[in-house]
Order: sequence, then structure tokens, then C-alpha cells
Amino acid sequence: MLHRFTQLMPLWVVVLGIVGYLWPATLTWFKPYLEWMFFGTMLGIGCAMKFSDFRPLRRRPHLVLMGIAAQFIIMPGCGFLIAKAFGFPPEIFLGMILVGVVPGAMASNVIAYLARTDVAYSIALTSTATLLAPILTPALTYLYANTVIQIDFWAMFLSIIKIVILPLLIGFALKHWFRKQIERIHDVFPALSTVCIAVICGMVVALNQSKLSSLTLAVFGAIVLHNLLGYLGGYGAGKLYRFDKRMTRTLSVEVGMQNAGLGAVLAITHFSPETALVPALFATWCVITASLLARYWGRGD
Repeated sequence: MLHRFTQLMPLWVVVLGIVGYLWPATLTWFKPYLEWMFFGTMLGIGCAMKFSDFRPLRRRPHLVLMGIAAQFIIMPGCGFLIAKAFGFPPEIFLGMILVGVVPGAMASNVIAYLARTDVAYSIALTSTATLLAPILTPALTYLYANTVIQIDFWAMFLSIIKIVILPLLIGFALKHWFRKQIERIHDVFPALSTVCIAVICGMVVALNQSKLSSLTLAVFGAIVLHNLLGYLGGYGAGKLYRFDKRMTRTLSVEVGMQNAGLGAVLAITHFSPETALVPALFATWCVITASLLARYWGRGD
């Protein structure tokens, strides 16, 4: 039952988004616990990880690094160009950048499974990108956004260590030391992460409830375009690298799906709730489109 609950992640994100909009007070009280909630998300993911998840990195490191390069070139670059082309104000501009510079979403591993793509490659890409995030995310944010708003590299670096790397390592250690006990409740951890991400997205909507009605269609259009260019860019990179069909589709999903929940947390922690709006909306949109993509590809050969 918990496995089915996790598969319905897009539904829970949308439901909590609606709750946040209609009854904001039900979710805004979570704000002081925001970092702890994301800590719980990554702890759950860490408990679900295995040493074998990094096998493709050991056996085919160049393929993993090629995928990481595609992700951290395509998504930040597209986010910057779209934000510039639309002439967004600083809060929206920075939100677009944050969507681009975070690592791939852990949910992409579930999508890879449903789409019958290369799950091992998906997990290796996501895990490696996440471990590189403390350096790459603040560095790329500084590169693309420092002319618009002051970026504190070290503050972002420490935040990502605290809410991403530390819980991942704790979860990984718990899985190693208490393997039998953890495996008995294995399905609890993805479900926990699903709840935390859905609540974070809903809370961002709640915090910005009064501003949502003033958002222009251009913002929603930019989010849709960013997501689409991620899928197309990842697919194109796979073709350029001469990957097989399964790996090409895997890279497409990895690039198009971003850990926008992390972007929302960083936005609220270091910038403003308004900046978190774009990552939260992107998180909602990308899990919907990725689920549709998985359904389409999953029907094929």
C-alpha cells in the first residue's frame, strides 16, 4: 500500500498545493520546521540507498559524468536564458535559476522504473549529482544570479551540507548498520519523502497565496518551457553521446526533473518566500509531466 502511495506522488503534491491555496493557515505553520522536513526527506532517501547504487559510477564513470555535465549545463543555462528573455523581476529570476542549479529529483528514479529505462543509471546520476550539489549549486547560483541579487556561496554550501548530505549519510549508515530492521520497513522511507515534499510544496503555495493570483501567464509559461527544454536537452545530449535508447530516455528524465523542493527550501532560507514560488510550481509540474512521460514510454518496447 505504501508503494502505491509513493507512486501517487504527483497527486499528493497537487492536493497539498490546492490545500495551501484554499486554506493557507493549515500549512504555513510548518515554516519553522522547513529544513527539518527536507532533512527527513533526504534521511528517508538515504535509508533506501545501497552500495550497489553507485556501481555504474565505478564501472562506467565517464557515462555518469557525461550525464552530470549535461544536467548542470542544460538546466541552469535554460533557466537563465528564459528568465532573461521574459524580463522577470529579481525574485522570479532567481527562482528560475534555483530550479536550474539543483540536482535531479530523487523521484526520477521511480519515473525511470515506470518508464522502463535504465534505473541503475538513473540512480547513479541522481546520487552523484546530489553529492556534488554543495559545490555546484551555490557556484552556479553565484555565476548566473549574482548580478541580480547578492549570493552568499558559503551560506548555501553549509545549508546543502546540513539538509542534504548529512541526512543522506546518516540514512546510508543506518541502512548499513541495521540492514534487516530497515529492510522490514523499506517502503516507509519513500513514502516519508513523498509526504515531506508534498507538504513543502503546499506550504510554499500557502505562503504565497495572496500573490498567486497576480502571477502572469508568462511565469507559468516559463516553468513549462524550462521543463520541456530539460527533457529535450537531455534527450538530445543522449543522442549526441550515442547512448542507447534506454539510457537516452533516462538522461532525458534526469535533466528535465529537478529537485525543485531543495530549490524551494534554499529560496525560503536564504532569499524570500516569493523566490520559492517558482521552484514549488516547477516541482508540481515536473512530477505530472514525468509521470505522463513514464506512462507513454512504459507502454513501448
